[in-house]
Order: sequence, then C-alpha cells, then structure tokens
Amino acid sequence: MKINILKYIVLIFGFFIWLGLSAQSNKKIPPDFCVSTDENKLYESINQFLIDNGNKKLSSSISLSYVAKQHIEDLIQNHPDTSICNLSSWSDKGDWEACCYSKYIHYQDCMWDKPKELTNFRYRGYELALYFEENFNSDTIMQLLMSSNSAINMLLAKGEYSNKKWICMGVAINSNYASIWFAQREDKAGKPKLCAYTNTISSNTIAKGKQKYYIIVSSLTDIKDAKEAMKRIKQNGYDNAGILKSGVNIRVYLNEFESLKEAMYFKQKLPYTYKDAWILKE
Repeated sequence: MKINILKYIVLIFGFFIWLGLSAQSNKKIPPDFCVSTDENKLYESINQFLIDNGNKKLSSSISLSYVAKQHIEDLIQNHPDTSICNLSSWSDKGDWEACCYSKYIHYQDCMWDKPKELTNFRYRGYELALYFEENFNSDTIMQLLMSSNSAINMLLAKGEYSNKKWICMGVAINSNYASIWFAQREDKAGKPKLCAYTNTISSNTIAKGKQKYYIIVSSLTDIKDAKEAMKRIKQNGYDNAGILKSGVNIRVYLNEFESLKEAMYFKQKLPYTYKDAWILKE
C-alpha cells in the first residue's frame, strides 16, 4: 500500500513537471525570428548615445526584441492605444494579458511583466514606444528621442529612472511604430540574428510636398470627448489646439508646425502635464 501511494505521488509530481515544461515550451521564440538592418541601426545609435554620455553599452536581447515585435504588431493591428490608454498598452487579442497603460491607472505590472508572459526571460521590462504617421527611419526615431527630456532620462537612467541600471535592450520597428525595451538583467537567451531581407520600413526618404507636424496629446473615440478636451487645452493657453479625424482615430493636438525641427523644439518646452505628447506627421 505504501508503495502504491509513493507511485501515485511520483506520478502527480511528474505531471506538474510536465505542465511546467509545456508552459515554458510555449514561450519559445520562433527559430526564424530576426531583427532588420534598420532595427539594428537603431540599437547601435542608442548605444552610441549612451557611450557619448558616459554610460555603458547595452547588450542586444532577443527576448526583449521579440516582445517589442509582438507589441508593434498588436498596436498596428488592434490599436489598444485609445482613450486614456497610451502607446504602451496591449489589446486582448493575443496570448498575453490585456493592458491599459496610463498614468491614470496605477497598475503598471501589466506592461512590465510582458517579457515574462511572452518569453522565458524572467525579469521585468520597461518600454519606450513611439508612433509615426509615415516615412521614418532609425535616424528620425533618434531625432524624436533627443527632443524629449523624459525619453532622454529613460535612456540614461536618470530622473524618475535613476534607480534603474539597464543591462540589455531590444528594439522593433514597423510602418508606424517603434518599440524599445530595457531590462536590468542579462538575457541568457542571447542576442537576435540579423534578417537576411531588407528594412522593415518601406521608405527611408521623407515624402515630398508640404507636410504638417502635430503635437498630439490624446487619442479618443468620441468626438464630444475630443471637443471637451480641446476646450480645456485652449483654456490653458494653447489657442492653436485642434482635432484631427482619421478613420476611427480622433486625436487632439496642442499645435501644428510645417517642420519637424519646430515641432520637436515646441515639444521639448512643454510642461510635465504634457510629457506623453507625441508628434504626428500629416
């Protein structure tokens, strides 16, 4: 009888080990996963910026790069960045926990834990996400990062990130989004391989013709809410505030400019209230 009980315990123990191994196997990164030349260039540009400012180079993480890739695909397909949910939000359309990431919602783990959910990387990750309308590359991304004090603080682990010590990084870029992830532990899975095909971005040239650059402060789904938001912004002294409608997207902007340089300078001077503002090119 004792032997039978012992066998039963061994079987149960073995079953739970099998469950654990199965869960881990589901988190394996596809063997054909790779990063584009433009993604690799962005990784190198960020590292050069870190070195120029006295920081150490970060290692390239295949796990964080994979998470970044999953996120920009979710953003472009499912658009979880609506209403008060910002660019670091995730939809409920994938093998992950849905996440509305916002300074108004005090549950940040849903973003921080994405590397744990999607890969075997067992530590938190921290994301810097960007949106572009069209025609951008790694150089454009760096220009936008350099125009934002909060982005610079995150890259250099200063300000609100002064208690962090970045060790590795992962990046991903598609036709409209860029995602940069940081972590404080080395990725034992190693670095991603470079893709054999060309850049993920279809064009590295800025489109000809007159362009407008808008400082976007919110994305909404209801025009009434957008008008109320615009009214409050104008009361705060931003007389050029307005609304942009594109498909299901209703965006409220602070100001508009005819050059990216002017838009970046304006954004850099914004008060902390608008620290999540971003530049839209039309």
